[in-house]
Amino acid sequence: MIMELPDSVLRYLGTPRPMLIGGEWVGAESNGWEATVNPADGKVIGEYAIAGKASVDQAVVAARQAFENRDWSKITPAQRAKLLWRVAELIEANAKELAVLETLDGGKLFADTLNGEIPAAAESFRYYAGWCTKMDGRTTQPSVSEKEFHTYIQREPIGVVGHIVPWNGPLVMAAWKLAPALAAGCTCVLKPSEQTPLSTLLMGELFERAGFPPGVVNIVTGDGSTGANLVEHPEVDKISFTGSSATARKLLLAASGNLKKVSLELGGKSPVLVFADADIDRAISGAAEAIFANAGQVCVAGSRLLVERSVFEQVVDGVSRIANSLKLGPGFDSESQMGPLISERHRNYVHALVTSGVREGAEALSGGEQCSGVGYFYKPTVLVNVNQEMSVVREEIFGPVVTAMAFDDPEEGIALANDTPYGLAGSIWTRDLIKAHRMTASIRAGLLWVNCHGIPDMSVPYGGYKQSGWGRENGWDGMAQYTELKSVMTLL
Repeated sequence: MIMELPDSVLRYLGTPRPMLIGGEWVGAESNGWEATVNPADGKVIGEYAIAGKASVDQAVVAARQAFENRDWSKITPAQRAKLLWRVAELIEANAKELAVLETLDGGKLFADTLNGEIPAAAESFRYYAGWCTKMDGRTTQPSVSEKEFHTYIQREPIGVVGHIVPWNGPLVMAAWKLAPALAAGCTCVLKPSEQTPLSTLLMGELFERAGFPPGVVNIVTGDGSTGANLVEHPEVDKISFTGSSATARKLLLAASGNLKKVSLELGGKSPVLVFADADIDRAISGAAEAIFANAGQVCVAGSRLLVERSVFEQVVDGVSRIANSLKLGPGFDSESQMGPLISERHRNYVHALVTSGVREGAEALSGGEQCSGVGYFYKPTVLVNVNQEMSVVREEIFGPVVTAMAFDDPEEGIALANDTPYGLAGSIWTRDLIKAHRMTASIRAGLLWVNCHGIPDMSVPYGGYKQSGWGRENGWDGMAQYTELKSVMTLL
């Protein structure tokens, strides 16, 4: 059964969507308007403005004025908390419209979005509303000879923050960035992905309805040049970016002009280690969910399946059966179990990596093919007979493709898990808690799960080792990165 779009969404899509700058909704300048496409059928669903350099500058100036004029950073923490809480309530009140836009723009399964990502976005604002009143300082006792000081250390908001958000989780990742920055007292300029701007723009209306002062939250839409203008801007104090490692390298060069602070949540090639003593049925189901959820377009996707040799065939056959049984279809079809990839270009990239692996000797137990017909669908794929030198094993695919390898003992499992330039996440499946804790201590990744995979929580810091990024999202650590430390020494 395919759901019909609500009238409210049809009206919303009927008009090209402007940008939120300084409390005003601003249309396109000379750069014009751009269409956004439904990846489930390739059809245009709406238009949004392309921000040129002038629009980005206007948004940054608005954010700077809101910060310097103390419209936001110096209101009481309790007042900020109430406004963040109100945003959470408005997200929940408009959950259906937001979920529809996420499904249209990104191809996500509607039920998963409505029941998962939209509540998670609301929870982010609610969680950080609680932190507004808890940004404490501390005192210390210097040891300067024959002198007495009153010394204290306090945290202050870092200033104007530029947020750049990817297409695979547009609303929840915008919430992950905006909520802690606003709780800390910063003002923000947010750029959503050019492929999924619609739900974020609707959230901008919710900030207005919540009563945020003009200029505190600004949303500019556009392509890579829009993001580059934001990163390069000398009045931006910090950039928070989620995306690919390749883009991050370019971003770092652009941010070097005023040596602005940068936090990065980047790629992953997360291992799923299954031991023979695990609950095998549970591990098979978990491994399949880890890679096929959202068609593998997940930062922490379990794209490397590492299995103890004695149960390798059992586990791989089980994951392959699930892959072959999944029903692919549009997100509004209640029978769909996996949606499309974000674009034809991305599908071609995924298929090129799979093809290169097969050419080098890998065998596809399932999938390995693009789907015919409309939409950018790709068959869930399980590859065996792979090795560590293959591109399909080493590069982030960001699609429903898992490579499977066997190991003989925990040491070999650790070595395989760590043999990657990434270190974002991973999971260990075993009934032996001593073994589990030994593995978590040995695997170089920022977030590890035991007997589960991909479960987020606002209190748990999220980020990676190595080329998977700098800094953390969520928890107090996610808010601390939007602050500066100031030390004060007063001679008595």
